[in-house]
Amino acid sequence: MMGANIIPPRSGVALRLHAGEALEVVDLMGCQVADLVAYNIADVREVLSNGRTFDYEETLKLTKGNTLWSNRSNPMLEITHDDVGCHDFLLTPCSEATFAHFYPDKPLHRGCFGNLAEALEPYGVEPDMIPTAFNVFMNVPFDGASGKISVEPPPSKAGDVIRLEAKMDLVVGLTACSAYASNGGTFKPIGWRVLPPR
Repeated sequence: MMGANIIPPRSGVALRLHAGEALEVVDLMGCQVADLVAYNIADVREVLSNGRTFDYEETLKLTKGNTLWSNRSNPMLEITHDDVGCHDFLLTPCSEATFAHFYPDKPLHRGCFGNLAEALEPYGVEPDMIPTAFNVFMNVPFDGASGKISVEPPPSKAGDVIRLEAKMDLVVGLTACSAYASNGGTFKPIGWRVLPPR
């Protein structure tokens, strides 16, 4: 992707996003998830909320035309373009505890939670302030009859993009996800870039 910033595998960044600007997240190689969290840069106690978003959008399937809302019921990000249409907003960022629970035979890793905590610390975000992430491209099927969920490889292909327009001035945390199941067992980079207001 021309002009893209690169998040190396199993790492994360924090970035500023002004109201009206758009963040493009790109699956550079295919089958790679990116965890996204967002905070009001003027008061980081206002944070992305999956519960408010599900409530106001009245759907678990968030895609183009949907808005991601804050814990204070303010719009934070609007999805204006979506090549994939498959994302998760149910599961929390993977952490060292996640690896101990699901992958006891694998080396421990601080996961997206640890990567987000480090990247967001300069903005005054403490670990306990990290919410459920909007897991870009993540595939979490839900069985309506049993309530059972599973984590399957993401359907995204190389070059697939989601674009989110900021509705307020934000600090955004973004990762190249570290969990085995989320990414089909391999770890790849994620691309991103900020676009000026339309």
